Amino acid sequence: MTTHNLVGMDVNAAVAALAAIAGVCTGVIAMLAFRWSERDQARPTRTSLHTDAVLPPGVDTVLSVLRSSAVVLDESDSVVKASSAAYALGLVRGGKLSVEPMLNMARDTRRDGEIRQVELDLPRRGGRGEALAVSARVAPLGSRLVLLLVEDLTEARRIEAVRRDFVANVSHELKTPVGALSLLSEAVMDASDDPEAVVRFAGRMQIEATRLTNLVQELIDLSRVQNDDPLEDSEPVSVDELVAEAIDRSRHTASTKQITMASGGSADLFVWGSRGQLAAALGNLVENAVNYSPARTRVGVAARRVAAPGGDLIEIAVTDQGLGIPEKDRERIFERFYRVDPARSRATGGTGLGLAIVKHVAASHGGEVTVWSTEGQGSTFTLRLPEAGSARDRRTPASLTPDLMTEPLPAPEVLP
Repeated sequence: MTTHNLVGMDVNAAVAALAAIAGVCTGVIAMLAFRWSERDQARPTRTSLHTDAVLPPGVDTVLSVLRSSAVVLDESDSVVKASSAAYALGLVRGGKLSVEPMLNMARDTRRDGEIRQVELDLPRRGGRGEALAVSARVAPLGSRLVLLLVEDLTEARRIEAVRRDFVANVSHELKTPVGALSLLSEAVMDASDDPEAVVRFAGRMQIEATRLTNLVQELIDLSRVQNDDPLEDSEPVSVDELVAEAIDRSRHTASTKQITMASGGSADLFVWGSRGQLAAALGNLVENAVNYSPARTRVGVAARRVAAPGGDLIEIAVTDQGLGIPEKDRERIFERFYRVDPARSRATGGTGLGLAIVKHVAASHGGEVTVWSTEGQGSTFTLRLPEAGSARDRRTPASLTPDLMTEPLPAPEVLP
């Protein structure tokens, strides 16, 4: 065999060996690629870091029953879980926590693992209304997540402010007659040798003692009607008897001021409820009308039946010819201790609780009280209550027809 042929055979063998090696490598690469593809398909798809975060077992269920607003954040500050209350408060927008102070707290807690809590005032959506008072608490949740719990304290703050104002007002109102009694008792002691002065000071002491007694009694009455307990001893109550009792209660004061008192309207009407509470409410309205009316004017009480969905209503209107109530004060006159003219209220012995009692009595009986007033012409306060019998079920003021709630009642005719 020639040298040329031997060289040709060696080259062909080398080429064949190289081809075989290349085939094996290609097969191995294809197999590895296939295996990698299968493992990649089995692995969960992730487009960002926060989608890889998983809540610990049971946390999702716990968050769903919490009354607080709950938000869970991952390492990238993205929201992994948020309760519906958190969205309602506007804490989460576009998948992100929208309150910067809370976001900073979450980052600090993620960094050092410490639990943090702070109270904040958050603006309402649209910038309208009073700011929301919230308490925010941030804690680590596992090694990667952070839990934010937010409690709405707005209503609690409002109730606390009302309670604080109430205590302050009660203290002030009690201090006035108690202080007067203390000074008058000293004056009596100093005037022990002057019988006329003793009589005069003793009369003043009786007035202040009566004022103190009335204040304490009205505080007790207000406490009773403010609770949500069902009405006790409910019964059909004669409107004629309520009107007669209310007029008789203020007859002496009216006679002193030469104020004519009269009643009118429909007779033989009945409302359902507590006779004592209804008598106190109507008595307060008539007493206010007499106390705030000028001398030689008229105060009238009129009753009528008004048709309404769900049962007829009984309207009892108390009308005076006083100075009237300014428009800016009409929305607040039913608040406890609110007075249009504080100096005039003290002069008449008013406690500032009468109309608040009327409002709560009306609400507890399924009715309402409204006011119509024009400065210089007088005022009309109207009690609307369910009629006894067909309207015995408790209905809220919202069930009244719109025209009855918004349309002012004209002053009833006062019969001589």
